[in-house]
Amino acid sequence: MDKNRTEGAKNQVKGTVKEVAGKVTGDKAQELEGKAQKTVGKVQSEVGKAKDSARH
Repeated sequence: MDKNRTEGAKNQVKGTVKEVAGKVTGDKAQELEGKAQKTVGKVQSEVGKAKDSARH
């Protein structure tokens, strides 16, 4: 499994936590930061999937 897939999954989880924490506390900046990190994680995971597919 490509490293990008695991790092992407980590970023998605961290982003979700930040997003929820931002919603709970009313911190819009943290909420948006979490959403952005989730998006980065999703893209990173897709890159990893593509690299894995290219290897096989």
